[in-house]
Amino acid sequence: MTDHSDETIAARISRVLADRIVTGQLAPGSKLKQDHIAEEFGSSHVPVREALRRLEAQGLAISEPRRGVRVASFDLAEVQEVARMRAALEVLALRHAAPHLTPSILDQAERATLEGDQAVDVRGWEAANRRFHRLVLSPCGMPRLLAAIDDLHAASARFLFATWNSGWMTPKDRDHRAILGFLREGETEHAATVLERHVQWIGRRPARSGGAADAERFAIVG
Repeated sequence: MTDHSDETIAARISRVLADRIVTGQLAPGSKLKQDHIAEEFGSSHVPVREALRRLEAQGLAISEPRRGVRVASFDLAEVQEVARMRAALEVLALRHAAPHLTPSILDQAERATLEGDQAVDVRGWEAANRRFHRLVLSPCGMPRLLAAIDDLHAASARFLFATWNSGWMTPKDRDHRAILGFLREGETEHAATVLERHVQWIGRRPARSGGAADAERFAIVG
């Protein structure tokens, strides 16, 4: 998990608001009023404005003339665009990270997958899923690339929460296991191929029947 001990006030405000937006606590179109936010966090308007600019950069908020800042809306076409961007950038990161992936890192990624399998709700699954991706990608040593991926992951997580907050079923992530298997064998390109396909499934709305076919489809989302 990310260490929040050294984050600035603006970073904390941005993180908390981003979490509320991603999980649907703040609905698209909701106003993000500086006065209310500053009062909640006990801060001046300066870090609030900085936090709101960060949310805009992430695509989670929009600033409109004479209307202030609002939670950004999203549709399936935007989610599919984000999925394609994530696929391209995560494959790039994985290719650079692969030579630096140690057995210890891969073991941690496997534990994250197991935690996802045991998640009781979408929030727990998404946290484990994001941890898996960060573990296998972070050794690329490219901080700007990783920051861009993190922003895209937040955008795609909004679709995940919107789709799966009701009717949750615990998935079994076969793609994560396949990626780990290939990485342990030194087959980076095979791992990259699975990762590219895996990420792009986020733009496909799952069915609601709850049968085995739906579980199979969700097993490779994220």
